Order: sequence, then C-alpha cells, then structure tokens
Amino acid sequence: MNRPSFAWKLYIAAFYLFLFAPLLIVAIFAFNASPFPSPPWRGFTLEWFTGSGSVFGKPGILMDPIWLDSIGNSFKVAVPVALLAVLIGTVNAWVLERAEFPGKTVLAMMMLWPLVIPGVVLGISILAFFSRVANGLEDWLQTDLDMLRPGLPLVVLGQLSFILTIATLIIAARLRKFDRSLEEAAFDLGASRARVLRTVTLPFLSPALIGAGLVALLMSFENFNTTLMLVGSDAPLPITMYGQMREGATPAINAVSLLLMLGVGGIASVFALTSKAGR
Repeated sequence: MNRPSFAWKLYIAAFYLFLFAPLLIVAIFAFNASPFPSPPWRGFTLEWFTGSGSVFGKPGILMDPIWLDSIGNSFKVAVPVALLAVLIGTVNAWVLERAEFPGKTVLAMMMLWPLVIPGVVLGISILAFFSRVANGLEDWLQTDLDMLRPGLPLVVLGQLSFILTIATLIIAARLRKFDRSLEEAAFDLGASRARVLRTVTLPFLSPALIGAGLVALLMSFENFNTTLMLVGSDAPLPITMYGQMREGATPAINAVSLLLMLGVGGIASVFALTSKAGR
C-alpha cells in the first residue's frame, strides 16, 4: 500500500483547516474578556456564559431572558417537528415501500420537491397560503385563528414541509432492507397484525426512527430561511442570533454558537452510533 505523498498530506491538512478553523476561532473567542467577538484576545472569562452583566453591561446567555426564551422557542418548534416527522414519515415510508398503486413513482418524486425549492420561497408560499385560509375561515366562523398566522405553529408546519421528506427517506431506506418473511413467520404462528408490527417490524425500524427524529431535531434548530418568513413575536434561536448580529454582536454570539456546535456534534454522534447499530 502506497503511503500518501507530502502534497496529499498538505491538501488534507488545508481541507480540514478550511472546515474547522472558523469554528475553532468562534469557540475560542466565546471566552474572550472583551465586549467584541473578535481579536485581540484580552483574557479568559466565563462572563458570556454565566455572567450577570456587571462586567460588560450585558448578561451571559444562560442569564439573559432573551437568549433563554429563544432557546425555549427553538425546543417548542423542534420537538413537535421531530415527532411529527417520525410519525408521518413512517406512514409515508410504509406507503412507498409496501403499497402498489398507479402514479406511485410520480408521487415519490414530487415528495422531493421541497428539498430543492429555496427555503425563502417555501416560507413565503406557506405564509401566503395559510394567510388566505385564515382570512376565509375567520370570515366564515367569525373568530380569530392565530395558529394560522405568523408564529410558532406556522413555523412548525413550514419546517415540517421539507424535514418530513428527509425523515421519510431515512425510514424508507431501512424498511427496504426488511425481510418480510419474518412477518410471514409471525403470522403463521398466530400473531395479530398489531402484534407483528409491535414486536417484529418496529424493533427493526427503531434505529431509523431514532435517526430520523435526531436529524429532524437538528435541522429544525438550524433552519433560518423558512423560519424567518413564518416567525411571529416568539423568535427561535437562529432568528435571535440574526437580530443580535444586526444590532451589534458581542461574544455572547460566540457562546451561543459554541453551545450549538456542541449540541449538533452530540446529536450527530448519536445518529452515527444509531445508524451503525442498525446495520
């Protein structure tokens, strides 16, 4: 086996430096004792995480209601998106892999469209559609339907419109590998359809279900374009970060980014382990 040349090693080093150097700089300057999120380095501090604001005039992210509320709003969106993506994605995968009907191939291709449509266009389309639906229903029912107006419920629907496709593909790929003779053997032994589903099929699908849920959670947390079009007064974390950058960034942005990197890395690691265990 040939050993890699110096040029090849240099390329690999440059590639990973390009990938991780900006993230490393952001992480380091989350601990900078300065009101600015950039060099020069002025000493180590945890103020941007747990500070009360007495030193730099602004509290750390774990003490600031604005940041805490935005993190909470992100969870309020991400958890329903993940649960719905797994639930509906399982049904979709079952239909795509088990059912036979005219036009199935066309419908499967149409399901991929939200992945290639720009997030801004998708967000505007969803906003316009549900605004018209809300106007019509409010005129008919003579009542306010706030859940169809910009806000967290509409953000959930907007994110679900494309995250659901990814969850479906993950679960369908796992279901495609399933040996259906196992189900037939269980039926021959007298098991009901519900029991076969509970004891044979779902345990086999569990790595994909967990993986799809983690991917949906991850994509929900980091989504910006679609969320920006649909958000109301309760801003999730990416929207708050965008607003803070426009007003004048502090190392609190770096601190939030570091927590996001750690969270994303943890979720990605769990997904990788889950996928490996399911092979």
